[in-house]
Amino acid sequence: MTDEARPEQVAEALRDVARLGGFFALDTVAPRDRVDGGGGLRDGFAARARVVNARFGTAESRVGASVAHLGLAARLWSPVLACALLHGIVPTMSAVEWSGEGTDLRLTAPRGRLAARLPSPEEALHAEVDGVLRDVEDGLTVKVAPGLLAGNSASALVGSAAQLLRTRPALRGPLTRLVRELLETGRLRGTGRITGPRLTFRRNSCCLLYRAPGGGKCGDCCLTG
Repeated sequence: MTDEARPEQVAEALRDVARLGGFFALDTVAPRDRVDGGGGLRDGFAARARVVNARFGTAESRVGASVAHLGLAARLWSPVLACALLHGIVPTMSAVEWSGEGTDLRLTAPRGRLAARLPSPEEALHAEVDGVLRDVEDGLTVKVAPGLLAGNSASALVGSAAQLLRTRPALRGPLTRLVRELLETGRLRGTGRITGPRLTFRRNSCCLLYRAPGGGKCGDCCLTG
């Protein structure tokens, strides 16, 4: 029995979770049907990191790289988590690309697997997101600590889950279990801990936003409290 989901199932699942808004939107419109350009995530990442630096008024390149990486991780984890929990589908993310000049993403050839037929759905979810993030990280031209990047992924994971919980409170049980399992998977292990029933989080690293003028500290930062 195959674990592959039908492409139309995956596309419909992605369209449905996009209705949650924000980072849950993952476009499925092919480039030929659009007027803007896309591009591989690694190739376009440096430009988006520079935009972050300009926005926060800092010349410290690793700040822009880290904050852009954190935002990208949230845009990956959000639809992947929602598809898995609401539709039982693990989207295949290897072909994800930028959708235009901003930070939106698209998946123009939707493919995925049925979570119930996988031996370890949490490992499959982690592999899909982590594979994309590691490819981007391999192309970084600025040095950012590996533990910080892993912490960004964990922070984005729990933040995405907390937003999903606010919109779908009936998912609390399975969502919390899945997030706890993911935080014990691969390089997410040891990155932080859940601190409350609303999926508040305290990470063991800092995304460096505090180093930008007026950047402040995130709610899950290890430097807070």
